[in-house]
Amino acid sequence: MSNRLVIIGAPSSAGAYAPGQEKAPAALRAAGLLEFLSAGGITVDDRGDVSGFRWRADKANPRAMNVSIAATVAKATAERVASALATDEAVLVLGGDCTVGLGTVAGALQGTHSIGLVYIDLDTDLNTPESTDDGALDWMGVAHMLGVEGTVPALAGLGPRVPMLRPEQILLFANDNSEPFERRIIESRGIAEVRLADVVTDPSGAAEAVVAGWARQFERLLVHLDVDVLDYLDMPLAENTRRNAGLRFDQLMTSLRPLLRAPNWMALTVAELNPDHGESDGSTLRTFAGALADALAASPRWQSS
Repeated sequence: MSNRLVIIGAPSSAGAYAPGQEKAPAALRAAGLLEFLSAGGITVDDRGDVSGFRWRADKANPRAMNVSIAATVAKATAERVASALATDEAVLVLGGDCTVGLGTVAGALQGTHSIGLVYIDLDTDLNTPESTDDGALDWMGVAHMLGVEGTVPALAGLGPRVPMLRPEQILLFANDNSEPFERRIIESRGIAEVRLADVVTDPSGAAEAVVAGWARQFERLLVHLDVDVLDYLDMPLAENTRRNAGLRFDQLMTSLRPLLRAPNWMALTVAELNPDHGESDGSTLRTFAGALADALAASPRWQSS
């Protein structure tokens, strides 16, 4: 087992509602993330960024804006993830909007189809360009992983198979917001869930139960962290500014640590972080970066090397 953590930046807001997330990889590095990781005993291998993109209105594709660019970014991310995992390095992908996570999954599938994905998000991201007309792809990622009818082949076909994941390979964690269309998919396909209320009640216990049960069946465990899961008033870094909804920052980090301690954990994707939010002196982002590094340092990957 390698003791290195490969960092891959995906500075794109192509699938977002507005610009901002494309700044996150550089901002997290500037906030000291790599230094925090090194101080935690992790050997860091920063492989830089794939080519990025700043959101712009795509009037030619109003229901799937910037889809070709989102697919290009995700494909480039997949190639770098696959390269790192091929030599047993763990991976931290710094997005970017949530479509970047499609690249993480596609890359992980290059080595094995035994993939489990814990999707931490207040939303379920099961919409398609046919189910909603706002055109933002960042709440359609899970639908594309599952190849739901109405998704775009350029995104759904990023991996070595279509659909990339089966319903039993996805667990929605801390979700509390789904459209009727999404809820029907969850229930009809039997997608596993740990709802927000259960995580709030026992953040560590909820995650530990996932690791001890559901996650054990997979060769590779991936974690997708959408910062939108946070209550914006408690930690104002998310792209979505929902107030009094979601996890407190301490609850998120308490639940994240057990997931990253799982012996089969291999990759974490962080998405939907807007560095223009938070305190102007950068203290909010430094707090996030430090806590994220602490959570990653809990993995037995580094202690066993």
